[in-house]
Amino acid sequence: MKIGGNRHIRYPNAHLPPRSLPDLHKLEETTRRKRRSGRHSISEARSSWAITAGSFRNGRWGSHRRFGRRPQVPERRRHLDKERIPSTHGGRGALPSAGGSPSDLLFLAGVGRMMILKRIPTVLSNYQEAAEPRRCGRNCLGKCCLPSNAQNPNLIAQISKLPLYAFNGDANPRNSSFGVDETPPDFFLNSLLLAQWEDRMSCGLFRYDVTACETKVIPGEYGFIAQLNEGRHLKKRPTEFLIDRVLQPFDPAKFNFTKVGQEEVLFCFGAGEGGKACFLESAPVGEDNSPNVVAINVSPIEYGHVLLIPLVLDHLPQRIDPDSFLLALHMAVEAGSPYFRLGYNSLGAFATINHLHFQAYFLSMPFPVERAPTQRVPIAKGLLCHGGVKILRLLNYPVRGLVYEGGTSLKDLSDVVSKSCMCLQENNIPFNVLISDSGWRIFLFPQCYAEKQALGEVSEEILETQVNPAVWEISGHMVLKRKKDFEEATEQYAWRLLAEVSLSEARFKEVEDYIFGALGLEESKKEKIKLEEKKETSFQSLAPIDRATCNLAEGCLVLQ
Repeated sequence: MKIGGNRHIRYPNAHLPPRSLPDLHKLEETTRRKRRSGRHSISEARSSWAITAGSFRNGRWGSHRRFGRRPQVPERRRHLDKERIPSTHGGRGALPSAGGSPSDLLFLAGVGRMMILKRIPTVLSNYQEAAEPRRCGRNCLGKCCLPSNAQNPNLIAQISKLPLYAFNGDANPRNSSFGVDETPPDFFLNSLLLAQWEDRMSCGLFRYDVTACETKVIPGEYGFIAQLNEGRHLKKRPTEFLIDRVLQPFDPAKFNFTKVGQEEVLFCFGAGEGGKACFLESAPVGEDNSPNVVAINVSPIEYGHVLLIPLVLDHLPQRIDPDSFLLALHMAVEAGSPYFRLGYNSLGAFATINHLHFQAYFLSMPFPVERAPTQRVPIAKGLLCHGGVKILRLLNYPVRGLVYEGGTSLKDLSDVVSKSCMCLQENNIPFNVLISDSGWRIFLFPQCYAEKQALGEVSEEILETQVNPAVWEISGHMVLKRKKDFEEATEQYAWRLLAEVSLSEARFKEVEDYIFGALGLEESKKEKIKLEEKKETSFQSLAPIDRATCNLAEGCLVLQ
């Protein structure tokens, strides 16, 4: 993967324990074959069909379209490419000139007072479009393959066992230790999560090879990161989404994560006992003990892109609660790397599946938002009730947001942030969350892009970029679909795009008041004036990134 000029990231797999890695030579050869076939299929797909259309007039698209044959793909990958014929609406965010619509915005329908967009959902599982026959037999996470313990315990013993990583569930995991079998401290991230992710990549379970996607740092003081990912938005049809309802009931008729195959699941993740973490290669799973699972995202944005799905069999809708958020923080703590972050998108803020999940991946670069200056919110009362958690405002960043740090325990931090998120949910305010600094620093971004998009308030220039600003884009990792945008990307472009996401200053102040009220906090006006005069920040002033001395993980930067 290119970084800047002639730099490449070397992914941290060379030091993994032999028992956790597939044969490296076989893996490298398989990966090379997969990359060749992946590039072949994408380039062939681009050349094998053409779509033309008239312009968008009066809510309707022009009818002139021309289609070629279905792109041919290697035999061993055809089972993954079912239902991936180019749709009559073009690819994700296809432009009117290409037979589709700008960005997400295909149609806007008024149903009473509801706002509905047709959006191209991201494919998170290879079974996302598959039918669901009774007794599907594909070894999924549904009731058909995970019967209750009371019904058929023998069947569970045969097909319903998954690896389990049990983390230290103590209140303060900073003092945690591993179990009886001593294991290196990087076991969870490198030996387990990333090793298993690479194993699934060698099995061809991903829709494309994300490690072949070109990445660069955009010149400028913030160091926005741009990735060219031309395969992520292809071959999907639009689906209707309510974009003005952050809380929606779970709909079992729609795709959910119980329909994924067990081969896409890396392991289960739950709290252990006795202040020790441990790993079990096989643990029973069934309807009566709904597990938290870590599964691959088959349309990855970056290396190691996974999904954390709390209590997968409980059919929880996409809404944050204290227990699920604390689970996500524990995952970040167990990873123990500042380059492994978790993210959350609410409905209305580019979550496309209404089944509770967090996303996470590994990228050995600092995110621009992590480098942005902040200013502490002075609290007159109420702070001691929340375990010493500090709340700060982002400064000099295109998206307004709050930052949460510290606390005497991980639970204290989780309680404050989850209450803030629940306040936004209850007030129907879409938002995104970034979990950074190994779980001890959280960014909260209320946003309004989908609403502005639906109301026609986003400029055509921004819509043409086809970028959906979810948590990763807001944090400064821009996933671009067109080579032209990638080659011409500037810091000014990134700033303009993200500025469309942000609430206005007045609206953001209202949202802050909602949050502080929910937390029982009161801002100190006197101290606020002093802080404004001193312009104190919790971090050093921004300085341009020196790409030659960029603080990357050891062994991750290789000059070619």
